[in-house]
Amino acid sequence: MFSSKCTFCVCLLTCLLNGSVSKVKTVQPRDDVLLLCQGPRGADIIFVSWIRPDLESEGSVFFFRDDLTYEAYQHPAFHGRVELRDPQMKDGDVSLILKNVTINDTGTYECYVRIKGNSPQLVNSVHLKVKFSGAAEHGGDKYGHLRLLVFMTLVVVGVF
Repeated sequence: MFSSKCTFCVCLLTCLLNGSVSKVKTVQPRDDVLLLCQGPRGADIIFVSWIRPDLESEGSVFFFRDDLTYEAYQHPAFHGRVELRDPQMKDGDVSLILKNVTINDTGTYECYVRIKGNSPQLVNSVHLKVKFSGAAEHGGDKYGHLRLLVFMTLVVVGVF
């Protein structure tokens, strides 16, 4: 009896926690958006690369190495529209400001950071949705009803 209650609790927590942290950001065209990325605090960051995997072969969204930003490695669509929130990267903040977004900016953005002595690591991934304000979705959870159904099923099964 005890093990079935433990199993029930684990399943319940898994269902509730799954998807509770959303890394989807929805904005409107012409907005500026902050894409968050937190590198290690107090470390010597020598490399930062923000990419969109679907555009990576054509260049990065933002590329920084050895105290310099390299626009030559940047995808043309992002020239003049991106900058670090904190160019000094104090406390490991390598969040990126993307200015004047367009529908074409919709996609997944990945932040890679390298500190001295290590290889680049994926630190954060954000899915950006650019929609006009009249769009049907207003930041809601499209799987909310499914989670509720699973939760209620688990409650009924766990109780009986």
